[in-house]
Amino acid sequence: MSAGIFASDFRIHDQLLADSHRLGRFELCHLLLHRNAAVPWFILVPETEVAEFFELREQLTSLALKEAGAVARFVKQELGCEKINFAAIGNIVPQLHLHVVGRRPDDPCWPAPVWGHLAGGQQYTVARIREIAALVAQRCALVLPDKEMR
Repeated sequence: MSAGIFASDFRIHDQLLADSHRLGRFELCHLLLHRNAAVPWFILVPETEVAEFFELREQLTSLALKEAGAVARFVKQELGCEKINFAAIGNIVPQLHLHVVGRRPDDPCWPAPVWGHLAGGQQYTVARIREIAALVAQRCALVLPDKEMR
């Protein structure tokens, strides 16, 4: 992507930041890790002003899917999940974001969807967040932030 395609004032929605740890950035999408560690749940936020996936230009749609696919493969191969749930839903958060959720029969809400069924508050340690970010960076060309992850 050439400079100038993205708005310099782009901000990730406050609710996404409250619910997630910011890991880094791909060419198009910012990568977040959901705070609840019960399942590996990644959120990609394309740097765009459009609210719906189908509104993205074709080039950006392909790039978003490529980045989401890389995360999905990472979740299957590195985190040992048998199934990937993928969705672009956002009734509460209007900003376009893509969910990549690793699922396996021993997760706490299997076989129900994670939305509304993910009880408990398992949290990642700071060390585990850094480990996951480093692995994604190594396997998927994620650019880690210059400053400390939250």
